[in-house]
Amino acid sequence: MSRYPVIVFEGIEGSGKSFHISNVAKYLKKKNIDFIKIREPGGSINSERIRKLILNKKSNFNKITDLLLYLASRSENIEQLKKSYKKKVILIDRFTDSTIAYQHYGFGVDIKLINTINNFILKKFKVDYTFLNIVNKNNMIKRLKIRKSLNRYDKFKTSFYQKVQRGFVTLANKNKKKYTIINSNYNIDYNKKIILRTIDEIL
Repeated sequence: MSRYPVIVFEGIEGSGKSFHISNVAKYLKKKNIDFIKIREPGGSINSERIRKLILNKKSNFNKITDLLLYLASRSENIEQLKKSYKKKVILIDRFTDSTIAYQHYGFGVDIKLINTINNFILKKFKVDYTFLNIVNKNNMIKRLKIRKSLNRYDKFKTSFYQKVQRGFVTLANKNKKKYTIINSNYNIDYNKKIILRTIDEIL
């Protein structure tokens, strides 16, 4: 694995991925390891503009438009990330697995279409390791209820998120060596230790 890997945190809403990626960023900073952290959708200036469109509660895009907006955001990010690729650790909050899990497994968009555009955008840019955060239905609902604000993707039916999560797990099981599945129903400190220990092994 590269000295400066691309590490992705995936998971449905309320799974704790954003908390854990922030904790890893603090850990790398403490160890004086160069890194960059971004989120999808969002990250670069243009991608953040696209993010506002996608997540706006009033937005009602069809599933293909939704897909293309996510991929447009990714295209903007990749142009920025090329400068840091293999030169810094790159931490990404959601990436290609989210697109497949939500748009294909969730909304039923043709996976060939997703993969074709993804491959065109990414070219040689590759993910080295993924932490998939999973959460049960009850904990997901509890965590969403205490959020200060909800976006469009926080308001789907519970069955949709379960379908998406099954999609994530399917992807992880296809390449187990490059994934750690984090059970977010467990104690958060326990999961932090697992993640940081794995980060040390990766680096």
